[in-house]
Amino acid sequence: MNVLLPVAFVLCWSSGFIGAKLGAGGASALTILMWRFLPLTVVLAVVAVTVARASWRGLGVRDVARQTVIGALSQSGYLLTVYYAIQLGVSTGTTALIDGVQPLVAGALAGPLLRSHVTARQWLGLCLGVAGVVVVTTADASAAAGVAGVAGWAYALPFVGMLSLVAATFLESRSATRVAPSVSLTVHCAASTVVFTALAVGTGTALPPAELAFWGAVGWLVVLSTFGGYGLYWLILRRSGVTAVNTLMFLMAPVTAVWGALMFGEPFGPRTVIGLALGLVAVVVVHRGAAPRGDGHAGDPARDPARDPVARGRTDAVSGATR
Repeated sequence: MNVLLPVAFVLCWSSGFIGAKLGAGGASALTILMWRFLPLTVVLAVVAVTVARASWRGLGVRDVARQTVIGALSQSGYLLTVYYAIQLGVSTGTTALIDGVQPLVAGALAGPLLRSHVTARQWLGLCLGVAGVVVVTTADASAAAGVAGVAGWAYALPFVGMLSLVAATFLESRSATRVAPSVSLTVHCAASTVVFTALAVGTGTALPPAELAFWGAVGWLVVLSTFGGYGLYWLILRRSGVTAVNTLMFLMAPVTAVWGALMFGEPFGPRTVIGLALGLVAVVVVHRGAAPRGDGHAGDPARDPARDPVARGRTDAVSGATR
């Protein structure tokens, strides 16, 4: 795989957290999200009725309704909590790290919920990942308490969003019908547009600010985060497999933490480094714990994500989640 592709993917995906911080300076989370998804949905709707019409054939009302619920969980529920947390002062690195734990949680829950085999090493990886989140979160909270006084409950919001993403993962995994990425993206974005527009109008925050910085942040999120991050995700997935993508996913937290520290002066001390290191170690442990058994490629999670609940968790959830 060309090194430029993964580098571009990591930067584009991480840019979603940075874009949320940029927009938070001049508008509410609902305003940003409404105007991020409204024009995007219009473009996707035009594509759906023109060049992508064939992708919709064979889908029933139940399939579209299921994708609508998945979109409400994986985009509306997830993004609103993350954006609101960043607006309240939670650092971008902390939100990115909590997001990064999602496939570990999905993998751990796959055992009791999907009757998938989860090894002891995978459980150990989950514990390490959670420990990393706790270390980074407490370090962020301590630094914020001395500067901006971020409310303690604000750190619970990214966890709620992560659990919303996990719920979307399991709902998608139980679906008997696999839909094309273009279809799921269109339905998910349309559902999010309805949710965010209704909430923005209801709270009186639908009117966008006149500042150019706001539209710059919206453009940043649409071009870099949605089209760049989401598009490169599927390109790398098809070229190199889900294991390669999952490995890159866990680079998002350290990259976002460094980016946030350089761009916004967010805390990046020894405890942050330790927490991020624990998160990266968790990835190695989990992937080794999910090592294929037997001969051939049948058990290779890069070729068959259904056999790896951690890989499956990220693949299913990301089909609708755009940072």
